[in-house]
Parts: sequence; C-alpha cells; structure tokens
Amino acid sequence: MVEDRSSQLEALKSRIDQVGQYLHIDSKRESLAQLETQASAPNFWDDAQHAQELTKQAADLRDDIAAFDKACADIDDAFVANELALAADDESLATEVEQIASALEGSIDAMELSSWFDGEFDGSDAVVSINPGAGGLEAQDWTSMLFRMLTRYAERKGWKVSVTDAPAGEGIGLDHATFTVSGRNAYGMLRSEDGVHRLVRISPTDEKKRRHTTFAAVQVLPILPDDIEVDINPNDLRIDVYRSSGPGGQSVNTTDSAVRVTHIPTGIVITCQNEKSQLQNKETCMKILRARLYELEEQKRQQEIDDLRGDKRHIEFGSQIRNYVLYPYQLVKDVRSGAETGNVDAVLDGDIDQFVIEFHRWRVSNKE
Repeated sequence: MVEDRSSQLEALKSRIDQVGQYLHIDSKRESLAQLETQASAPNFWDDAQHAQELTKQAADLRDDIAAFDKACADIDDAFVANELALAADDESLATEVEQIASALEGSIDAMELSSWFDGEFDGSDAVVSINPGAGGLEAQDWTSMLFRMLTRYAERKGWKVSVTDAPAGEGIGLDHATFTVSGRNAYGMLRSEDGVHRLVRISPTDEKKRRHTTFAAVQVLPILPDDIEVDINPNDLRIDVYRSSGPGGQSVNTTDSAVRVTHIPTGIVITCQNEKSQLQNKETCMKILRARLYELEEQKRQQEIDDLRGDKRHIEFGSQIRNYVLYPYQLVKDVRSGAETGNVDAVLDGDIDQFVIEFHRWRVSNKE
C-alpha cells in the first residue's frame, strides 16, 4: 500500500504561495514587462552602462519568476502523480512523488532565502576583508583558512572572485586578505560572515602540541552603485605604486603596477596588486575606499553601528559570531542563530550554506 502524501503536498503548496507573496511575483511580472518594453526601444543601447544595469535587472526578475513558475508546475504534477499512485497502488509513481517533494523543499528554501534580500545593497557585489586578531602567527594561519573557506563558498555559488590583496604572513598564513565577490545577492548572502571568527585547535606551530584559541575578523561591505555619491577630495589621497609580488616574494610582473591608496584624514589604506594594469588596480582601490568611507558616514549619521557591518568589536574572546572547535571535539556553532555542525572539514572547505541560511532566518525573525 503506497503512502498518501496529500498532506505533505498541501503544506508545500502553502509554502509556495507564501513565498510568492514574499517575492512579490505579480509585481515582478509587471516590472519585467516594463523593462522588456524599454529594451525594445531603438535607442536602448545608447547609454551602454545603463542598458547593462537594466538587462541585469531583467535577468534577475526572469530567474525569480521562472523558479516560482517551475515550483507551481512541479507541485501540480506531484498532486496528479500522488492521485495516480494511490489509485493504482503504484510504487514507482509513489517514489516519483517523493522525489518531486524532496526537490521542491530545496527550491522553496532557495526562493525563501532570495526573498529576504530586500535591503538597498543586498543585490550588490561584495568586498570582503579578513584581518588576524589575537593569536599571533596562529591568527595569520586562521586568516588563511578563512580566506580559503570564503573563496571556496563563493566558487560553489558560481560567483566570481577577484583577489585584491593577500600578502603572505611572516612564516605562516596570510598577513591579511581582501577580495571582491561578484554574483547575485553576493553582499546580502555574505553579510552572515561579517564579524569575529574564533578557532580552537591544537597549534601546528606549538612543539608541545597545546591547545590554542585564535581570532580573525571578517568585514563584508557592498560595492556601491555609481549613483551613490561619496565625496572624496583628491588632495586627501596619497597614492603609491610599486612592483607586484606574490607569496614568497615571487615576481608577478616586472612593472610598478601595484597600487596603495591612503586616505589621509581617516588613515584607511587600500592595496591592490591583482591586475597587471596600474589603472585597473587604482580603480579597484577606489571602489573599496568608497565603500569604507560610505560606511563611516553611515555610522556618523546614525550614531551607532549600522546594518552594513553589524557589531564592531575587538578581535578577541567574547566578541565572536562563530566558534570553530577542532579540539578536544569537533563542532562549528554560530553564536547568533545557534546553527551548528560537527562536520568541520566540510565547513572549512566552503560548505557554509547552513550558517548563511540560518543567520538570515534569525535576522529576519528578529527584525520582525
């Protein structure tokens, strides 16, 4: 006797309807129609940059609408298959219903996650900076581990990663790291990683094999749209150029293409050496500088830590957002959402979707 999955399917249909409201699917259909009308105008590509922005908006709308329409079609197919399975007592059809329901769970979760990113910059690309905190050489190694974790996560999502600056530390790990992530909702998703990360393990550099606690801070900021004005006085900038070099001092190229931009009033220093062109490196530095200066202005206006960065704390014990324990047991636990897993190796290899999703679920529930 096959199992009747009507109740499960009704619950899934209810979730699909709810997500459709969260995503404002009807409004998105109207917006897409308007964009397609604009795109058909003869002079649409006269302003290439604006046209590209509208084309990207249209593509994002199509993705949301297509995902929702597919979920609706799949749930209808599941109801029909369930009825046929019950009528014929057909195990193969029952298995098909189970497979459709399982796939729908994942699709609905993905749509729900997408619906949470309604902030001004959530859809933007992101600049991620990692800096070692308390822990000395251990913190440099931890910085390197976090760098790998986050870039692997971005690659898993199909996002583009461009390393801006990641100089080797003295003897081990990275002195610091800065990279940009380009992809849909990159900033919105990666906001979950903004804060202090704490590692507990047996130190690989300690001859006595003692347990060490190490810290590193991750900062995530949006790449600002061109229409966001940030006043930067050229007289406030000191721009230095030098020869790019990779880990271990190996030459990347033989020209002075690396750029260091110092904003004198704030002391902010941005370095970029990943491009072979000095001009491209300077442009990347200025994008990151704009993002950091915008953050400072927001903090001044609001007189508190704003949502772009979350809590600003010292990079030490008691300030962490997530704990990674490798010894005496294995556990990764997020302090905010409570999400946890014992599969530490997978997390450090970039499998952090659980923490990203649960953080945003926690964030949305607390906001409401």
